[in-house]
Amino acid sequence: MRLYTYLNYGGNCRQAFEFYEHHLGGKITMLQTHAEAPDAQNVPADWRDADLHARIVIGGTTVFGADVPPDRFQPMRSAYLSLLVDSSEEADRIYALLIEGGQIFMKMEETFFAHRFAMLRDRFGTSWMLLHERAMQ
Repeated sequence: MRLYTYLNYGGNCRQAFEFYEHHLGGKITMLQTHAEAPDAQNVPADWRDADLHARIVIGGTTVFGADVPPDRFQPMRSAYLSLLVDSSEEADRIYALLIEGGQIFMKMEETFFAHRFAMLRDRFGTSWMLLHERAMQ
């Protein structure tokens, strides 16, 4: 048995995954558009380039994604991708990239459990927790 996270996007799945690949060291392992589906002749012209299914591996974890019709898309709520990093510098670098055009829920700061911790939603609608953990005793 395996458990994966599946993210829906409002038409920018490819842009999000390419951004994560470039800036987070991810690796896109699959991108399929609706035009590449077996029933592509039934896909409306304005939906042909939308992503039907995508996969990316970030930090050893596979995340799935797809574009959904804009009237069904909502940014993530009450769930976060939690990204644990090895240094405060890496946490700060990633935070600066993800907050651009996004929304900060908790700014990057030191906490009792972390050297660096932040909660945000990026410009693609994905919610993140960034964490450089403090050694717990």
